[in-house]
Amino acid sequence: MPETELHHTVRKPRLTFRISHDSLSLSVADPTLESQLHYEPYPVKNGISIAANLREAFKDNDLLQTGYDRAMVIIDTLNLLIPTEEFKKDEVEALYHYTFTGHENDVILTNVLPYLNCVVAFSINKDLKLVIDDHFSDIRFQPIMQSIWDHLHEASFTGMFKKLYGYFHDKKLEIIGYDKNRFKFYNTYQIKHFKDAAYFLLYVWNQLELDSQRDELHIVGDIPDREALTKELKRFLCKVYYLNPSAIYNRAPIAQIKELPFDLLAYYIDKRI
Repeated sequence: MPETELHHTVRKPRLTFRISHDSLSLSVADPTLESQLHYEPYPVKNGISIAANLREAFKDNDLLQTGYDRAMVIIDTLNLLIPTEEFKKDEVEALYHYTFTGHENDVILTNVLPYLNCVVAFSINKDLKLVIDDHFSDIRFQPIMQSIWDHLHEASFTGMFKKLYGYFHDKKLEIIGYDKNRFKFYNTYQIKHFKDAAYFLLYVWNQLELDSQRDELHIVGDIPDREALTKELKRFLCKVYYLNPSAIYNRAPIAQIKELPFDLLAYYIDKRI
């Protein structure tokens, strides 16, 4: 009886791009590294678009020369949250452009968030998407905030009191509040100073009529002047907490990469890397 040879094809993991208006990074799971993740910020050139920077990266970056055919694109974008019961696919693009102006040259994408009973609509520049489409056969897209929403929503069920969250990234502050399996509040604010962040957090706190003695404010991410901000917030609120990524994830190896944004960390931890 002739022997049968078995050939096993080991597929490369999905390459992840994290893209904001002025930054770009590449990452991929790598069990041979102590951190279990190859994370590589790409030096963005000022004066040209992110799409143009990415074209250059495909020419000179070693990681992009090694034959990856699957990609996850995590994009910093304005997000429109639509309750599932009100979602109509053929109306999404018009609704997004009505809500956020200046995105006529963008492609509007959607992801379902079943755990929060809503759909998120978000945008990506057409030229940027074309560059990515030209290099990969299997592509997924999600907004930067999707992994944050997931992680913080799960954390919101712990303890007895209500919680408000502030996530800092890319010179902005995203404020999130939950009511069981739905968003109670979500908005994005540009910040230049810790006092801007304090103002917006306290404004939303009052708007939601949270209790300054019992309820909790949690902040996480790339926080400007964290000690000064915390001190200012504690003038008005009793329970202000900084979420330390390493402590949150029980000192997982990937959490030791100091420059890794919390949204990317949450994305990979959720994937059980």
